[in-house]
Amino acid sequence: MAVAAEVLEAPGMPSSRAARVRRFIVRNPTLVAGLACLMLLAASAIGAPLLTARDPQQMRPMARLSPPSADQPFGADHFGRDVFARTLYGGRISLRVGITVALISLLIGAAIGLTSGFYRALDTVVMRVVDGLMAIPSVLLALALMALVKASVETVIAALVVPEVPRVIRVVRASVLSLREHTMVEGARAIGAGTPRILIRYILPALVAPLIVQGTHVCASAILVESYLSFLGAGTPPHIPSWGNVMAEGRAYVQIGVWILLFPGLFLMLTVLSINLLGDGLRDRLKV
Repeated sequence: MAVAAEVLEAPGMPSSRAARVRRFIVRNPTLVAGLACLMLLAASAIGAPLLTARDPQQMRPMARLSPPSADQPFGADHFGRDVFARTLYGGRISLRVGITVALISLLIGAAIGLTSGFYRALDTVVMRVVDGLMAIPSVLLALALMALVKASVETVIAALVVPEVPRVIRVVRASVLSLREHTMVEGARAIGAGTPRILIRYILPALVAPLIVQGTHVCASAILVESYLSFLGAGTPPHIPSWGNVMAEGRAYVQIGVWILLFPGLFLMLTVLSINLLGDGLRDRLKV
């Protein structure tokens, strides 16, 4: 026994924790790749003041349309503003919008989907409203809502929540319809448990896994639609740097300053890709 213990503790032998980590990475490559990429992008956005000393709004006419260099890794736009700083700070807006829209949509959609799926009389009315909202493309619906109010980040979030909530409602309702006939729920009814207790204690915990996976898809969709709106001039105000705004300002200079669109677009692509990889990995891991 002593010899075996010495062999296990010998230098160079992998520890049990390291072995578990490697095993987890091998079994969940999509989840790990998406999470690692997303953490790097989030760290670059949060740590933007540490990664660049330039103000994303500072104009330097003498450096306008400067190509990428050691001083400006992503070049400068038509006002001489540093594209690297604007790209990093723009990530804050996109991630903020995506995460906030996902959380609000999950909360509202879960509450409505639970009640709709459990009460048959209410289900018909709710689902007809949901079908009507889902018949309208999310971008057009968000554009219509943005046209009614003043542009701001909060307005963009509210405009994106409206088309995303129906999708969450349908996912939750479908799960509740199958769970409400489950033996577990029948047993809870037999012992006299009320409807709120059944919904919160027995049905809601079973919805955590599909809600987490759906939240990643809502987050990725919200980031994309926010970029669409900003690119069209109907999203985040122009004075706030976001990936959509930066690309919109550079589209007139694509032939002489392609880097203005290239780097924000690359960050947008990597963010959406990493979130989708994370969602796919969670789906496989949680077996949703």
